[in-house]
Amino acid sequence: MISLRYHIVSVASVFLALAVGVVLGSTALSGSLLSGLSGEKGQLASQVSDLQAQRNALDARLTDADSFAGAMGPKIVQGALEQRTVVLVTTDTASPADRDAVRQLIQQSGATVTGELQLTSAFTDPSKADQLRQLVTRLQPAGSSFPTAGDPGTLAGALAGSVLLLDKQTARPQSTSAELAAAIGGLTDGGFVKATQGLGPAQLAVVLTSGQAAGDGAGDRAATLARFATQLDRSGAGTVLAGDPASAEGTGAIGFVRADTSATSVLSTVDNVNTAAGRIATILALKEQLDGGAGRYGIAGNAQAPAPGVAPARS
Repeated sequence: MISLRYHIVSVASVFLALAVGVVLGSTALSGSLLSGLSGEKGQLASQVSDLQAQRNALDARLTDADSFAGAMGPKIVQGALEQRTVVLVTTDTASPADRDAVRQLIQQSGATVTGELQLTSAFTDPSKADQLRQLVTRLQPAGSSFPTAGDPGTLAGALAGSVLLLDKQTARPQSTSAELAAAIGGLTDGGFVKATQGLGPAQLAVVLTSGQAAGDGAGDRAATLARFATQLDRSGAGTVLAGDPASAEGTGAIGFVRADTSATSVLSTVDNVNTAAGRIATILALKEQLDGGAGRYGIAGNAQAPAPGVAPARS
């Protein structure tokens, strides 16, 4: 007869055997799992290293290509804008280095820069939109015709175009020097712009910007600048809106323009003006504007080609 003590010992032995089996099994499983994870980690590290090497090689190639474009730029644009005049318009986010490089290349193309108008952060501030709209309306030169659109960007573009751009047909000023001084002075006093001394009208304009608008009202800021540049283009012989790749995406002004077919039909955009190639494209786009054309140039996904007359890269 099996005693109670024997029964308890037997049951205890079974549970002990199960416990030992679980421990041994889990130990073997953990070792196998850790070994597998260690192998995957090594593979991932190797892939990261390979990708880093590829990136470094591509960066080196891009640097070489940009250096070559920088060296060839003056020869490529030579005579493209011979005896033309260009006014520079910059936003508060535009890079001074890009501005100076574009100015130099404009001069190397044979054109004269008539001055610079810098738009302050208040210019695109949604909370100051009504103030800008009312000010622009008061500063409208006598005899000039403004569009019926009531947004501040379009109206400000009409005002700037009427005093800073020459008539596209006659190449003569569209306003008097007094009206130019009054318009720029009024916008300056309102805190919306800053102008270089001796700012004068020109046949063409380059609007330089950078990055995406951020914070509350980011979309409105991009829209204001985009509509300003578009109306500026309609007021003269041609305008190019140029910025960096970020400005062609999201809340960037170039991205806003490229999403509007009515704007892209008249206004040219360049999304890599922070490179030598992009600055060359800007000058060639100005020449194309003179000839009545427009396009989307650069490296962003919504660009049609790297530059005017250059076939897009095959994917």
